[in-house]
Amino acid sequence: MARIVFIGVGDVELMRRVVSALSLASELHGELEIVLHDDDPSRLATAETLVRALDAEAGAAAKIRSVFDRRQALAGADFVVCHLDVGGFEATLRDFEIPHRYGLRQTIGDTIGIGGVFRGLRTIPVLVGLAAEMAAQCPDAWLLSCNDPMAMTGWAIHEATGMERFAGLCHSVCDTHAYLADLVGRGQDEVTFLSAGLNHQSFVLRFEAGGRSLYPDLDAVLDGDPQLRRHVRVELYRKFGYFPTQSSEHAAEYVPWIMRHAEETARLGVPVEEYLRRVGKSLHLYEETRRALSAGHPLLIRWQHQEPAAAAILAMLTGEEKEIYVNVANHGLIGNLPEGCCVEVPALAGTGGMRPRAVGDLPVQLAALNRTFLNVVELTVRAVLDGDRGHIYHAAMLDPNTAATLPLPAIQSLCDELIEAHGDLLPQAVRA
Repeated sequence: MARIVFIGVGDVELMRRVVSALSLASELHGELEIVLHDDDPSRLATAETLVRALDAEAGAAAKIRSVFDRRQALAGADFVVCHLDVGGFEATLRDFEIPHRYGLRQTIGDTIGIGGVFRGLRTIPVLVGLAAEMAAQCPDAWLLSCNDPMAMTGWAIHEATGMERFAGLCHSVCDTHAYLADLVGRGQDEVTFLSAGLNHQSFVLRFEAGGRSLYPDLDAVLDGDPQLRRHVRVELYRKFGYFPTQSSEHAAEYVPWIMRHAEETARLGVPVEEYLRRVGKSLHLYEETRRALSAGHPLLIRWQHQEPAAAAILAMLTGEEKEIYVNVANHGLIGNLPEGCCVEVPALAGTGGMRPRAVGDLPVQLAALNRTFLNVVELTVRAVLDGDRGHIYHAAMLDPNTAATLPLPAIQSLCDELIEAHGDLLPQAVRA
């Protein structure tokens, strides 16, 4: 029996997608144990009710239990699926409200940017601690992380613990592939894709059918639709030559040319402070799910693109190999990005685990853009692992959007205010 442990169960939609896919795999009926852990008893109870409802609807006959003690939950795990929001909505609100007073505008704030830096400072220690506990409680388990900021947390976990059975999993690449295929009127099974780079800043390097590039077809579609051209990632595609895999809302704040200019955010339709609206929708969805469970409504998702975490687990348990995009340590996978950083590449998942595919060098302009992104990532990782407050300032000073908007004294003042506001959510060493 395979034991799958969920650490952090507040995202009910993620739980629903992953557990639906696992429950519908008939060859695993009666063969799964699902263990749920969260620090919030109410969230934990809701998650257990949801999982039991999905299991019953699918007839999966899984063994299901909630465990409040994390070390006990991890004992004997084969897979650990982790999604944490350290500090919750209140911390996220501070990440937006305080920079807003300085005139610094953000959209999502979860990857780089000032919001991404402080989310990383809160999240890295918790995930490194989780990986260390896994080494003691379930040393052969896979840690499948759905946490942002993924490039930061993945780099820190590998460097701090040496964990090899780690993969960061995000749906942005597969969603982009589906989007592009649809734009040019192709089924996904007709198209050959290869994407690589960093989580939330990868690029579609191959977009082909029948040995022919489909980029000219995409250009024709874009030329015929002025509305499609009013998107940040289309703008980046036209300037850098390869389509980005992350949404325009995210991509806008990773570069210096957009967020500080009101005319550009208007021209490109950038929704400033979008993440706060999304959090509101997530809270509403959580309550809707609780009401649906109370009313006994069906919640099993039967038709979907599999959530990457579910696809990885199913491939490793059933032996039906599947290509999945993963975020893992760069050991020769992308030649012109730093060794040891966390890169996003395709991997073949199956009974042998996940085998990342080396993609060689990126086009030089894409590697340059990724290295700008990685400056912020590396300095945030160093701030936590080295306990160096100075690197928080350095990360913010080198962040493209922050640097384009604020002078150096304001950046340092903003960081000091955020450090004070987040208090003991941050490592003690960087608060000194």
